[in-house]
Amino acid sequence: ISKIGISSRFLLSLINDILDMSRIESGKMLLKSEKIPTEDFLRGINSICYSQAAAKGVEYECIIDPVMDDYYIGDAMKLQQVLINILSNAIKFTGEGGKITFSASQRRRTRNDAVLRFVVNDTGVGMSEDFIPHIFEPFSQESTGTTALYGGTGLGLAISKNIVDMMDGKITVRSIRGIGSEFLVEVKLGI
Repeated sequence: ISKIGISSRFLLSLINDILDMSRIESGKMLLKSEKIPTEDFLRGINSICYSQAAAKGVEYECIIDPVMDDYYIGDAMKLQQVLINILSNAIKFTGEGGKITFSASQRRRTRNDAVLRFVVNDTGVGMSEDFIPHIFEPFSQESTGTTALYGGTGLGLAISKNIVDMMDGKITVRSIRGIGSEFLVEVKLGI
């Protein structure tokens, strides 16, 4: 029964990734504009990722800048999808005894909007310099061995990049093979 459960969750995530990718390619993905309670939003991400990390024996730390507003305006679900995707990858590619650090801060604020910065650091397997320019391409994975060992579709980061672009933001990555990776996400949200 547990194998059926795992397989069905994997299939569901595969279908959702393919649907998201086709929505993006056909220009049909739309962003909502709703009130995002900062504390609840981050708590939701942490509760999912903390249990994933604990199950793998990986340390998980979240650092929140006290300067952040209580609420922002944007698409909470899509932003959560981006951050959970990056954090889940970090956990997936970090071995037992490793560490994930997730930080959230407000970079700039005007009367109408704010730029939020989210940084995910891990002490995982890292990536080669040659692969980094291709990391946001659909279906890209560093090697066939990686797919066999860790699973995944190679669509998560392509979808994340498109969502971040729609939020007038940017996503960048730095990585050293065998040392770990750092993903930096900046998005513009309403006040």
